Amino acid sequence: MNRWLILLVTGLYLLSLAVGPAWWPWRLGNEVGWAIVWELRVPRATLGLLIGGALGLSGAVLQGWLRNPLAEPGVIGVSACAGFAAVCAFYSGLAAAFALALPLAGIAGAGIAVALLMSAVRSGTGTVSLLLMGVAINAIAAALISLVLALSPNPFAYQEISLWLAGSIVDRDLRYLAIAAPFMIAGAAIVLGAGRWLDALSLGEDTARSLGVDTRSLGLRLTLGVGLMVGAATSVAGVIGFVGLIAPHLVRARVDFRPGATLVPSMLVGAALVLVADIAVRLLPTAYELQLGVVTSLVGAPFLVRAVRRARAAWLAA
Repeated sequence: MNRWLILLVTGLYLLSLAVGPAWWPWRLGNEVGWAIVWELRVPRATLGLLIGGALGLSGAVLQGWLRNPLAEPGVIGVSACAGFAAVCAFYSGLAAAFALALPLAGIAGAGIAVALLMSAVRSGTGTVSLLLMGVAINAIAAALISLVLALSPNPFAYQEISLWLAGSIVDRDLRYLAIAAPFMIAGAAIVLGAGRWLDALSLGEDTARSLGVDTRSLGLRLTLGVGLMVGAATSVAGVIGFVGLIAPHLVRARVDFRPGATLVPSMLVGAALVLVADIAVRLLPTAYELQLGVVTSLVGAPFLVRAVRRARAAWLAA
């Protein structure tokens, strides 16, 4: 299955390079066409690939670790905290004065959230403590974002912040890619080796400990990896929801519901979903290009309702 997913993602990536106001703009000797490709489309397509992969992988890790099929990257509060830090960069004027202040602020906010979550995991109280800490971080960050929006100095700042929070990878150049890519790749490398321990955790924490799993160290490792991926993705693209929820569900049945075997396919499916959504927003006949997060939410919300209904039906049947 992974081979076919790799071919699908490769095809979508190449299509993403071509789709735009001028299809296939590069021609031999056309410097403007090559500049469009290398300075605009390559960073955009590559960011879509990496962000989708990071969100899909993070969702698979969280659903396996928390043993909850409705878990997704936003549940632990990293994306909300990164969003608040980026909003502060908008509000203070740093984003206007220094283009890279926005992603750097987002990564710093994600780092604070990861530190708080790791303190909860280090206390050894289990996944319940992590979830409660994530809910608290989400609530506080959402309240602070609303406060900043209410205090925004002018309507233009309010609009700019709101559009960024909706999620988009438009006009992201190579500098954004250079900042975010190392964090997402490092986070993926940290969690991809934990597949067999996630399989053990599916039997319960007590059983996993009896099999030799250090659940506290594993929790710290997974928290750090997910935090790096989600924080870096949010810092450059805003909040892109539901990708981390949908991707694992699309592959779980095809890998016999083993959490460890879900990781790589979910990463590839997440990359494909974001690339498809980004291609769609460019092709939709609208006056202005829709935000990427709006499209993923419109598709993901009905999927969430369907997943909840299926989980309820399974619970009643049991």
